[in-house]
Amino acid sequence: MRLVDVTRTINIEKIAGKMRGVEADVVIAEYPFTIHINDKELVTLLCSPTHLEYLALGFLQSEGFIQDDSSIKNIEFDEEKGYINVHIYNGERILNEKAFGKRTLTTGCGKGTTFHDVAQSLASDPIHSKMMISTEKVFEFVNQLHESAQIFRKTGGAHISTLASEQEMMFVHEDIGRHNALDKLFGECIMKDVGFEDKIIITSGRISSEMLIKSAKRKIPILISRSAATQLSVELAEKAGITLIGFVRNDKMNIYTNGWRIV
Repeated sequence: MRLVDVTRTINIEKIAGKMRGVEADVVIAEYPFTIHINDKELVTLLCSPTHLEYLALGFLQSEGFIQDDSSIKNIEFDEEKGYINVHIYNGERILNEKAFGKRTLTTGCGKGTTFHDVAQSLASDPIHSKMMISTEKVFEFVNQLHESAQIFRKTGGAHISTLASEQEMMFVHEDIGRHNALDKLFGECIMKDVGFEDKIIITSGRISSEMLIKSAKRKIPILISRSAATQLSVELAEKAGITLIGFVRNDKMNIYTNGWRIV
């Protein structure tokens, strides 16, 4: 990923103490990306213009339109036009179910919409994974995440997420939206046939309910953030059997749920 793909240089006025002047500044690009299913427009996501195929597939899996790559017939992708058309099996039935189902206005960037029913997510089967992680490894992963945040260091305007095994970080994605960064991870897993149930998510963003649900649907047992968790995400993590950790900074962390996985 080249920074030039996701950043733009503009002139700004800057005040520093009693000094005021014009200088060049780097800002993160915001890009409209439209997803179609079987030639029908579904949604336009505002995102960073990288790894858009991953984003589309991760989003469609998160929202229940596809299960994995076996759900997909073929993909038409035009990066320049910001367009992807994913042809799926049983597309008409799935689209009809989703079109008349419940939608929730999320707390995500751009006031996003999710196609799942949050109340139903409370009833999902709990995760029984015996996976454990040491406190030292938690701090190590978060430090590695911070070191990998190229776009954030350049612009201050990006979130970053990584998928890790017990030993190492596997995939890393940055995006203007924390939900998008997470869906890009999941989309890469779909395209590379990587499973989720023995993995860990580490993210820079706030853990809200929709972030928690995205992980719970994939049976990911451990979710770690440098930021805060919301009340509903903590309730959902408890019910889902997820170990939820927040505010991992320096030598401190908050363990919200299922702390037995932290040794």
